[in-house]
Amino acid sequence: MHNCPQNGVDCSQCTLSKSEGTLMLHHFAQCTHFSAEKQSTNFILFILEGEMLINSEEYPGMVLHRDEAVLQAIGSKVELLAITDVVCLMCRFNEVPTLCRTKFYETIKLNDAPTIYTPLKANRKLKGLLDDITHYFVDEVPLCQALVELKFKEIIHVLINYYPQPVIGTFFFPISTYTESFHYFVMKNYTKIRNTEEFAHLGGYTMTTFRRMFKNLYGVPVYVWVLQKRREGILNDLLTTKDRIGVISGRYGFDSLSHFAHFCKDSFGDTPRNVRKRAAAGETIEILPRNRDADQEEEDEEMHDGLS
Repeated sequence: MHNCPQNGVDCSQCTLSKSEGTLMLHHFAQCTHFSAEKQSTNFILFILEGEMLINSEEYPGMVLHRDEAVLQAIGSKVELLAITDVVCLMCRFNEVPTLCRTKFYETIKLNDAPTIYTPLKANRKLKGLLDDITHYFVDEVPLCQALVELKFKEIIHVLINYYPQPVIGTFFFPISTYTESFHYFVMKNYTKIRNTEEFAHLGGYTMTTFRRMFKNLYGVPVYVWVLQKRREGILNDLLTTKDRIGVISGRYGFDSLSHFAHFCKDSFGDTPRNVRKRAAAGETIEILPRNRDADQEEEDEEMHDGLS
């Protein structure tokens, strides 16, 4: 429970009123465009007014209307375009801010991935709550972060208690693989670390514990998994962006262009510039299979100073 530590003092000066962006009301002018990029958090987007085009794996080229909502998971690529002037509520989170975690996970259980995703329609209960939250944002009274967190939990409470289980199970399915803290930690931080030791230290794990948990979860050693993710990211950037080679090299932590070129030859069979040329000529570029088995990769991991 949060108590104001500065009774009688201007709320705008209280540290509890500094929102971390858990909930944010946005007004987007017509034609406002957000290019496709990987999300650093999970988010729920509620359209309060207007129409917005969303393009993602779950919602490819779909138009969102007033009183509709979608959820996108951390790591997903999402593109947005305001077709009209739009007012929306963006709810960003890592762990789901629920009042009862056990009930939440029981409610959202869904064995199979949905064949088709459709936006969630706001019912009367949810509409009333969103309208109430919107008024907090437009009032002149400073918005307290403790209240924001409570309102977010109330949103989740309404979703899991006032919708049929199959509907809400489908809605939350995109984050079903990230519902445990270790999943969140890995997905949020794997692009930031240079080696396994740094990864383990960041999460407060011993190396032995971190490696065991990671392999139990993903089935491969840390080094193998992160390297594969890095290959996927680099190939995607080479094929779908116009970023300079040096920019991409620096983004993934390479200390020289020659090192980056060698990595690309090993991963894609050619230099980064030739990869782009071949793709532009219509050739399909794929990641080359690894020849070493998992046990050998784990031995390699012990010897490497970095993951790149």
